Amino acid sequence: MHSYIFLHGQGRTFLRRRMKFRIALVSFLLFILSTTNALPEEKASIFITAARSQIGVTTSYNSSYIALKYPKGDVPIETGCCTDVLIRAFRKLNIDLQQLVHEDMKFNFSHYPRKWGLKAPDPNIDHRRVPNLMKFFERSGVAVKISKNPQDYHPGDLVAWNLGKGILHIGIVSDRKTSDRMPLVIHNIGRGAQEENILFQFEIIGHYRYDFRN
Repeated sequence: MHSYIFLHGQGRTFLRRRMKFRIALVSFLLFILSTTNALPEEKASIFITAARSQIGVTTSYNSSYIALKYPKGDVPIETGCCTDVLIRAFRKLNIDLQQLVHEDMKFNFSHYPRKWGLKAPDPNIDHRRVPNLMKFFERSGVAVKISKNPQDYHPGDLVAWNLGKGILHIGIVSDRKTSDRMPLVIHNIGRGAQEENILFQFEIIGHYRYDFRN
């Protein structure tokens, strides 16, 4: 009898956690749908400004494993890697990629890349790995066509690149452009957060859209 009650309690706990995850994922997907159509432009500005505010603050690069609190964990603001630029910017919109990626991986671990020998999700590092973010964005339905036309890259878009030798990179398309109308990118490729003309400098392997314009 006690065993049945214990197992029944575990089952109820599992169902509650799964329901919380589904609610969080539905909220995220609703956010995606709203941004695809008519999210107010000021939210795009908040997102891009949050990324730009890291310039001069995040001045170094560190992609190493660091134990983080959960949720809303972060490495020291003065450092980080390319994914941390996105993570910090999204949090200004109350979107926690650490939690969302971890929750999705808990229930769909087999769908994610198996490049690091892990047998279970790890909230300290999973969301800081480009292949995992690419898979999460793909599963969330925000992937759009890769193009060589700079006009196809909108402010707030997310772009992933292959730098060669198995090194991947990700950044945010800025609302600023060069004199020849090339969108700049806010990213951290090794020298801290920067806003640079690098959109077509490397092979693009992922393009994701949160269309923040009306």
